[in-house]
Amino acid sequence: MKRREFTTLLGGAVAAWPLAARGQQVTPVIGYLGISSPEPFASRLQAFRHGLSETGYVEGRNVTIDYRWAENQFDRLGALASDLVNHQPSTIVAAGSIAGALAVKAATTTIPIVFETGADPIAAGLVPSLSRPGGNITGVTSLNAEVNPKRLELLHELIPNARVVALLVNPASASITQPLLPQMQAAARTLGLELPILEASGESGLESAFARLAQLGTDGLVVGSEPFFSSRSAQLATLALRYGVPTIFQSREFADAGGLASYGGSVTESHRLTGHYAGRTIKGEKPGDLPVQQVTRVELIINLKTALALGIDVPRQLVARADEVIE
Repeated sequence: MKRREFTTLLGGAVAAWPLAARGQQVTPVIGYLGISSPEPFASRLQAFRHGLSETGYVEGRNVTIDYRWAENQFDRLGALASDLVNHQPSTIVAAGSIAGALAVKAATTTIPIVFETGADPIAAGLVPSLSRPGGNITGVTSLNAEVNPKRLELLHELIPNARVVALLVNPASASITQPLLPQMQAAARTLGLELPILEASGESGLESAFARLAQLGTDGLVVGSEPFFSSRSAQLATLALRYGVPTIFQSREFADAGGLASYGGSVTESHRLTGHYAGRTIKGEKPGDLPVQQVTRVELIINLKTALALGIDVPRQLVARADEVIE
C-alpha cells in the first residue's frame, strides 16, 4: 500500500471512531429496589421519574430502570439486592425502607447507592454523617419518625373527648421503637391521655392488635412510623374501618385507602429528590460527596368520608389547615 493511501485510510478510520463510539454507547441502567409492589408505589414512581428527568434522563429513552419488588416480604431484600448488584447497574436506588437500603449497602461497596427513607439514616447505620455520607451511598430522608408526637396531638384534636389512645409499634424494629416510646409517652402525659402500647410484626399480628383495641377501651390509635406498617397502609385502613377506630398514620396512602387521617413527610418530594440524585450519580458525581437531603415539608390529609362514618365532626380550623381533604 502506498504511503498516501495508508494516510488517507488511517485518517478516515480516526474520523469514524467517534461515530462508532457513539453508536456503541450503552444506555445507563438504574437498579430499583422497592419494599412493596408497583401499584401502591405508582405516585412515588411518578415523582421519582420526574426528579430523574430534571437531570436529563427519561425512562425508556436514554435510561433503563431495572425493578425489583419485595412485595412486603422483608426476608427477600438481601437476595433481591444481590441480584441487582450481579447485573451491575449504573446506580441502585433503595426506596421505602431502611432495610432495603441496608441490604443494598451490604451487597456492594462500589456501585453508587441512593436511598429514600423516613427513618434516621445515621441511627440506622447507613451513613456516619448527613453532610458527608462517604463511601458509595447517599439519599433522601423525610420527617416521619420525628412527627409521631404531632400525630397524637392531631388525633386528639379530631377526638377531643378521648382519654385512651393506643400506639401501634413493631417490636422487630427496635432502632425505631425504642426512641419512639419515651417521645410518645411524654406527649400523651402533656395531653392527659393514657397510651397503651400494642405490638405487631406480621399479618396475623395486625389482626390481633386491632382485636385488642376494644378490650382496652381505646378511643383512638396512632400507628408508629415503621417500614412494615408503611407497606401495609391499605390493610391498616381497612382494619381501622372494620373496628371503627379513629386512626392516624404517616402515609397519604393510608388516608387514600380510607384511613381517617395521615400526617407525615411529603413522599412526593422525597422521591423526586431521589430521582434527581440518581441522575446525578449516573453523570459521575460521587454519592459520598452528596449530602443526604432532608425533606422538611409535611402533609396533613383528612378523609372526611371516614370521619362521617365514624361519627366525628372534624373542626373547621383543622380542615383549613389540612393540605388535602378527601370528601
